[in-house]
Amino acid sequence: MQQGAVTERESMEVSGVSERTDRIRVLDLFAGAGGLTCGFHAASDRFETVTAVEMDAEAAATYRQNFGDVVYQGSIQDWLAAEQVPRADVIVGGPPCQGFSTLGKQDVEDKRNTLWHEYAKTIALAKPMYFVVENVATFLKSKQYEDFLWETHRGKPLAAYRIQSTVLNAADFGAPQARKRAVLIGHLATLPFPGFPEPTTPGAHVTVRQALKGVRRSVTETLLPPRSVAVGGRVLAGPFKSRELHLGRDYEPLSLARFASIPSGGNRFDLPDALKARCWIGHTKGSGDVMGRMHWDRPSVTIRTEFFKPEKGRYLHPDEDRAITHFEAARLQGFPDDFKWIGSKTSIARQIGNAVPIPLARAIGAQLVAAIDREK
Repeated sequence: MQQGAVTERESMEVSGVSERTDRIRVLDLFAGAGGLTCGFHAASDRFETVTAVEMDAEAAATYRQNFGDVVYQGSIQDWLAAEQVPRADVIVGGPPCQGFSTLGKQDVEDKRNTLWHEYAKTIALAKPMYFVVENVATFLKSKQYEDFLWETHRGKPLAAYRIQSTVLNAADFGAPQARKRAVLIGHLATLPFPGFPEPTTPGAHVTVRQALKGVRRSVTETLLPPRSVAVGGRVLAGPFKSRELHLGRDYEPLSLARFASIPSGGNRFDLPDALKARCWIGHTKGSGDVMGRMHWDRPSVTIRTEFFKPEKGRYLHPDEDRAITHFEAARLQGFPDDFKWIGSKTSIARQIGNAVPIPLARAIGAQLVAAIDREK
């Protein structure tokens, strides 16, 4: 798609690294629990989040607990209406992807599909050197992606920028998880494209066994520790370190019988008819991940928001007759064991599953640091 030339005025309206200091100012939109921020901080301590915007109260509280009081808890629309957008060197974010997801029916009318408009508006106001958009791979085939690119044409709000995109697999960057995501990197047209990070572990992926090394296999507790914190007039559960979330569930006898009948690497197809759900009987095709066990010596499947439900995917422990725990899921996403979480078990699972795997975020952050240093 041909993009228009950048006018002199458009080039003059954008600035370089804030105050030309060593710090790299970051705006984190749709921040969630802070997966991108966690990865960027792992790449360099020069990244400094000036503002994070997150609508979910518990995810925002988790972000604040780990990265400081820089969070606006509310919708990006309300933030843009109420706050002055700060200048930033880098903007990162992953607008909600449910409307593009290949799971279930894609909904082109999902209102969340249009949140890229607010992302683009923030770019125009903050005038960063670079911006990063992360989403499901199918986003690159959507009309919204085409519309986003159109905004970089002459006379449009993002005319000073150019965008390149690709699909990256988190497993290629050290994550013990096969998770393919669309990554868009935008840059000022007056700067060279910073490039996408080169895979660091191609053909030698980190495995589930390596990721869960030292994690106790048996799990007896099911309840969060009795701990709470006041956040914005509400009392929320937490904070809990990742290692405190090695918690199971109270399974029904039928579920336990099913788990026990599934061999290493197996799935629902290995169940005898007496243990199959009615809808599974006679259905020998379809997803092989449903009620599947993870493989010890491969990366895990994508960790989604309901990883604690084996009927949602290959989330059974490789050996134990249970789903993986929140602690194990956080490990597979790359979160540190001392990362602190706030919220209910369901909320924390959603925060873990929605996050960008930390090793992938670190690789992107390192790529931008190198690009900024070249320009300085």
